[in-house]
Amino acid sequence: MDTWMCVYMIVGLQLSGSFAYDGSGYWPYTDDEDVRYTGVPWCAPVKVKHGHVSCQTPRGERYKNVLGTRCKIRCKTGYELHGSSEVLCMASKQWSGNYACREVRCPKLTMPSNGGFKCSDGSYFNSRCQFFCSPGYTLRGDHSATCQSSRTWSGGNSVCLDVDPPVIKCPNIKEKTAEPGKLTAKVTWDTPEGKDTADGILTDVILKGKPPGSHFPEGNHKLSYTVFDRAENKATCRFNVRVRVRRCTPLSVPDNGWMKCDSAGDNYGATCEFRCLGGYELKGSAARVCQFNMDWSGLETSCAPMNINVGVRSAAALLDQFYEKRRILIISAPSAANHYYRFQMTNLQHAQCGLDLRHVTVIELVGMYPAQIGRIRHRLIPPGLALQLRLLLQLSQNSFSMVLLDKQGVDKQRYTFPITAAEIFTTIDTFPLRTEEAILQKEAGQSC
Repeated sequence: MDTWMCVYMIVGLQLSGSFAYDGSGYWPYTDDEDVRYTGVPWCAPVKVKHGHVSCQTPRGERYKNVLGTRCKIRCKTGYELHGSSEVLCMASKQWSGNYACREVRCPKLTMPSNGGFKCSDGSYFNSRCQFFCSPGYTLRGDHSATCQSSRTWSGGNSVCLDVDPPVIKCPNIKEKTAEPGKLTAKVTWDTPEGKDTADGILTDVILKGKPPGSHFPEGNHKLSYTVFDRAENKATCRFNVRVRVRRCTPLSVPDNGWMKCDSAGDNYGATCEFRCLGGYELKGSAARVCQFNMDWSGLETSCAPMNINVGVRSAAALLDQFYEKRRILIISAPSAANHYYRFQMTNLQHAQCGLDLRHVTVIELVGMYPAQIGRIRHRLIPPGLALQLRLLLQLSQNSFSMVLLDKQGVDKQRYTFPITAAEIFTTIDTFPLRTEEAILQKEAGQSC
């Protein structure tokens, strides 16, 4: 076809205003449309990474980037659109706006005090963060949080709390034995040091019971230490202090006697002293001590009736039998009919209990040599021995007289006339040794 024929056909088509071919079909167009824009790709194809696009062409063209095409941009879950959500293919062969799908990013998580978190992918979508706490602290709240498509975390209300109590260890059981003569023992120990599992700081250490270095009585004593940390958690440990008193089998008061013990009377180191009533003499040990092996020292104590030997050869030998055991009241009269003698003996007969309580033995010397006799209660003293007593004590056989000797044989008081038993008792009660005897007798419940 020659050149003129081609020009004629093109012009004819333009004048007829009917159709133009786009390679896929025909459509009508107006006179003011440019054939260059009809049905052919015009803008660059729309491609959205991490998203998808939905386009609509002006006349349903096959290509989704022809002039006038409108495209809507959508992003996948976890991504958000930056730029225009809808673009138009313009005559400049450019889309009307920029667009991009960028990964969702959540705000930075708050770090819990005394703890932290570890994330799989930072703050980006679907990143999972695990919370943890420093040693000694316990996690409360969410254990993990995930970044969501809404740009929020699925959790994160997490705190690290000090809920564990501190640690304290008390000393082992303390056992002590009381020292000799004591019923208590001094017990010492090192004050335990508590330890906090969190920040290591303790606020209070409280002891319930006696402090170390105290004297504890016999028995088992329960003590405890309580510690507090700054979170007011507390821990308590307990231990015992046991004090033992070594004891002997308790001694019994001898019949017709009494016993005085110091300390508790049966503990290690305690001493028990014994005395006998008037008319009885001590057999065995006068004092016994409780020993470490919990046996008593010495021999068993008893009080036996005094057996006065009147068959001795001298007055001194007779008096020696009373040494440190009995007081002696010697009454001398020229005859049994002497009215002073009779009055004195009648008065003393009603005071026998008081005499025994004061350890007084009455010796009677009656008559004149060679017819004189002596008597200790119902036992007779030979005439020769009676005479020796008068001579030794310088007692006249011609008149009434009395002499009072103490337990050491000392001449304490002389009388030339009768006196009442009460007066005698008053004199004896002033003796120093008698004061101690009276206290012991009162404690033993001995009285007339």
